[in-house]
Amino acid sequence: QVQLVESGGGLVQAGGSLRLSCAASGRSFSIYAMGWFRQAPGKEREFVAALNWNGETTSYVYSVKGRFTISRDNRKNTVYLQMNSLKPEDTAVYYCARALSAGVENRHERYGYWGQGTQVTVSA
Repeated sequence: QVQLVESGGGLVQAGGSLRLSCAASGRSFSIYAMGWFRQAPGKEREFVAALNWNGETTSYVYSVKGRFTISRDNRKNTVYLQMNSLKPEDTAVYYCARALSAGVENRHERYGYWGQGTQVTVSA
């Protein structure tokens, strides 16, 4: 049984910051890569960021490089997404996901478990 619960979303002005958290339950959290995806109204689900099992390797979609940071605390079974310099284009529901292997992956098909999502809204 694996459960992922996101938190930390909200309404923020352009240029502001938010930190999303994803609390995981279930077996062997620390051996799997984790990722964040987002979906805006009327758009397809988009890869945002991922990190490998120990957090030492990360990957980001180009549009968030230099602004977002993904990290994890395996002691707490938690993954984070620090979002700085937010833009209205970042508005979306953000989903946490657990991968099917230890290495970073940007294909949603390579993630086996998903959270319920948390809304991020960035006003102009």
